[in-house]
Amino acid sequence: MGPMLSDRARIYVQAGRGGDGCTSFRREARVPKGGPDGGDGGRGGDVVLVCDDSLRDLQFFRRTAHFKAGRGGHGQGGLRHGADGEPLEIRVPPGTVAVLEDGTRHDLVVPGQRAVVARGGAGARGNKHFATPTRQTPRFAERGMPGEEGWVELRLKLLADVGLVGLPNAGKSSLLARLTRARPKIADYPFTTLSPVLGTLEADDRQLVIADIPGLIEGASEGAGLGHDFLAHIERTRLLVHVLDLAPVDGGDPVANHALIEAELAAHDRRLAQLPRILALSKADLVPPEAAEAAAAAWRERLGDAVPVLVTSSATGQGLDALRRALLRHVPVAPPAAPPDVDGLAEHRVFRPAADRGFRVERLEAGRFRVVGRGIDRLVMRYDVDNEEAMAYLEGRLRSIGVIRALEDAGFQPGDDVEIGGVAFELDPS
Repeated sequence: MGPMLSDRARIYVQAGRGGDGCTSFRREARVPKGGPDGGDGGRGGDVVLVCDDSLRDLQFFRRTAHFKAGRGGHGQGGLRHGADGEPLEIRVPPGTVAVLEDGTRHDLVVPGQRAVVARGGAGARGNKHFATPTRQTPRFAERGMPGEEGWVELRLKLLADVGLVGLPNAGKSSLLARLTRARPKIADYPFTTLSPVLGTLEADDRQLVIADIPGLIEGASEGAGLGHDFLAHIERTRLLVHVLDLAPVDGGDPVANHALIEAELAAHDRRLAQLPRILALSKADLVPPEAAEAAAAAWRERLGDAVPVLVTSSATGQGLDALRRALLRHVPVAPPAAPPDVDGLAEHRVFRPAADRGFRVERLEAGRFRVVGRGIDRLVMRYDVDNEEAMAYLEGRLRSIGVIRALEDAGFQPGDDVEIGGVAFELDPS
């Protein structure tokens, strides 16, 4: 049995790494000592969720759970900068809530709305940037930074596009099962489907959610009608399919049955009652073909051009393709709207706290220290610790930030080992 609807998924996203800067010097015939001309690395690509109205569930993520954006190109000589990495766009249905590991939450509501869930790493600077009057031939460049990565929890608020109405034994459950991947519980007695049964209709390029809207008549007066939870599922419904049994088992009159459901709708839910209709005459396999056609002709005359009338059979599949096509035609895909202005989206996004700029110094043992802090880790990742010039530059940066001073306050002596971001090196600030 297939899944009814995929309404949860967990995906791992990895933004692109930034490109490295280049160490290079101009080589020209009449310039005896060409200056540095190493270009910068490009920025890594972001991973972006994009709200797309042609999608309705998270089924795709059952098969694919890892997503990686492109890395930035490396800088080259001649001040050629690396290209930025390709961003990766992941399409999700409207109603998707994405929750990042740090608790940031994005609500994707409007078609076309975008949310960056992992930012690409910064590109690195080439050696041209490190030239100063006293250091005219810098023989080092920076390294690109890794992109953000982590798990993203996707949850979907399921909303139906098409509602099936009709008496409980009119064949709605069987029709839903044949049109979609839903596997409703099917029973032959009235008023069985009071919990919402939803299924996804798959077309080549899009999906629709179809809901069986349970009967409101029996017990509605005692408050056993549609609950708020169910009404929330059908708030997006734009089309009703009235499923009408051609040969009711109880010998009832189809015309009276049709009127009963329409009166019920008008009495209980004005919005649903005003939606456009398709009439699906069901169980055509139980009556002679000419009787089914005669019934269809009579209904077309009765309802007029506004309501398409289709003869269907869940048992044989008759008319189901025509019904699928009619549903897709009558529920158009919403084009990407211009997302609301940022102020309007404020309630859809929880901002993460700013990164901590601070650091702390730990004394490990005699002659060994560790500096802990995200900003400092990232600074050290940018430089090659085996390059003396790069280390001299890094020491200057650490001094200006106050790290050297904090180390000295903790008892640091020139030549002691310092560990930052998992890299241990000897610091000898002169």
